Amino acid sequence: MAKPREADNRTRSSVQVFIVVGLCCFFYILGAWQRSGFGKGDSIALEITKKGEECNTVPNLSFDSHHAGEVSKIDEADSEAKKFEPCPAKYTDYTPCQDQQRAMTFPRENMNYRERHCPPEGQKLRCMIPAPHGYVTPFPWPKSRDYVPYANAPYKSLTVEKAIQNWIQYEGSVFRFPGGGTQFPLGADKYIDQLASVIPIKDGTVRTALDTGCGVASWGAYLWSRNVIAMSFAPRDSHEAQVQFALERGVPAVIGVLGTIKTPYPSAAFDMAHCSRCLIPWGANDGMYMMEVDRVLRPGGYWVLSGPPINWKSNYRNWQRPKEELEEEQRKIEDVARLLCWEKKSEQAEIAIWQKTMDTESCRSRQEESGVNFCETTDVNDVWYKKMEACVTRTPKVDGELKPFPERLYATPPRIASGAVPGVTVETFVEDNNKWKRHVDAYKKINRLLDTGRYRNIMDMNAGLGSFAATIESSKLWVMNVVPTIAKRSTLGVIYERGLTGIYHDWCEGFSTYPRTYDLIHSEGLFSLYKDNCNIEDILLEMDRILRPEGAVIFRDEVDVLIKVKKIIGGMRWQSKMYDHEDGPLVPEKILIAVKQYWVVGGNSTSS
Repeated sequence: MAKPREADNRTRSSVQVFIVVGLCCFFYILGAWQRSGFGKGDSIALEITKKGEECNTVPNLSFDSHHAGEVSKIDEADSEAKKFEPCPAKYTDYTPCQDQQRAMTFPRENMNYRERHCPPEGQKLRCMIPAPHGYVTPFPWPKSRDYVPYANAPYKSLTVEKAIQNWIQYEGSVFRFPGGGTQFPLGADKYIDQLASVIPIKDGTVRTALDTGCGVASWGAYLWSRNVIAMSFAPRDSHEAQVQFALERGVPAVIGVLGTIKTPYPSAAFDMAHCSRCLIPWGANDGMYMMEVDRVLRPGGYWVLSGPPINWKSNYRNWQRPKEELEEEQRKIEDVARLLCWEKKSEQAEIAIWQKTMDTESCRSRQEESGVNFCETTDVNDVWYKKMEACVTRTPKVDGELKPFPERLYATPPRIASGAVPGVTVETFVEDNNKWKRHVDAYKKINRLLDTGRYRNIMDMNAGLGSFAATIESSKLWVMNVVPTIAKRSTLGVIYERGLTGIYHDWCEGFSTYPRTYDLIHSEGLFSLYKDNCNIEDILLEMDRILRPEGAVIFRDEVDVLIKVKKIIGGMRWQSKMYDHEDGPLVPEKILIAVKQYWVVGGNSTSS
């Protein structure tokens, strides 16, 4: 295979094109050559519709005539934006809630020190995280699955540590990912073929997956071609940049670990969970980690465990571990699996597969008879910073059949059909889908790059029922659907039932990702939601941290909120423009489009 051109020789080649919504006009806001791996350095072909006689451009939108109250509150004498300074170069890969120095002050027991530990208010960085020298836009999918520019994540340690396992190779100005792993040195595709002989991956029954201790996420990367979306997580540890590599490749991933607190996912969410030599002590702590997997695994879902101690009798010599130790380890795992009513479907070579029972009521009866410790909670989805315990979560009963993907994307989710989400009915679900189809149509007129493949990693900061992600669903992109912990309704379970992926998060804190990991961020109503909870500047600086240079943001909110946001981002090297709601200027909700300029350590912005 020919190597891609060196990153230093790639030219900058993107154009951002916008139109004034409601006036049907295209507005050329930003033209710049882009330092990009996109299209091997060729120009991005964009259709730019010229202004016609039937439409008029409004260069400076004013809301005075319809929103005089809100606009009059702005102090014009203080209209100049506060300028935010770049952070020092040492913060290039700063992760506020997984800071390495802070982590070392916490206990190592049960991986507590690798969990989220966010800085207190007085220690928060209020500067902009710089990109490293030579930073370039990642390659488009699917090329990004196999190649990552070295300058974007300049860490070679894994190429040495995992050399014989075919994880990652350094080739000139890029890293190459051959698709191997500790348990699948011959490639993830062949490994997934083995799993597919037992698990119904091909027919859409299995759509959502969780990869615990994911490495560089090759399992998730190769599942994508089989229409399975995997949420991968790994800690920020001595294997520097595992999750950063995953996101540079265009694979859904977060920094995370099975430790002392529950994972930030809803109960009964995933069709499949996976551990490939992930070094998690599954039988320890009375099976606590298996019980957490059971909580997030849907009835009928599958758990895959490959590597020690599976089939220890045949493998203990290769693993260079005492067979008595491995035997005891597997015995504990088997005991907990029986307690959870998991049925072992297969054990071949070093791979074992269990299936969680569909008959949850019969299972619960058996568990009660055997004196199982059930979790004491009234809300099985209340997991944010909640302590993980060795207890079994009662799976709520819901009505309705979960359809195979992609049919389930617009089929009524069982949680809605059962009335499990207060205030959401079948009718409101349909209305929400229709509303977001209109919204997305408007977005595509504003930004014609939306569904071209230019934006691979997309985040929806306030995802609701996931209808934004459902509307733009495509093999070219994926959406991290974030449900804020202070949201009126806990809807993340619905999002997973639609075959989408996401996470709970509190936007008063830093997100569990590296800098520059999202191409496009969507924020609907977020700042109205958080206006009395935390500093708007902090949320915007966090958005700046996780957004790639020349990435885009779509804000949708009340006009008075967006005026404040627009002023703040004016000091963050972002370019922005306000647009009317697609239903016209009388609607108080507006759209603010922003583009982050390209700049690196010690340099000025170059996209202007």
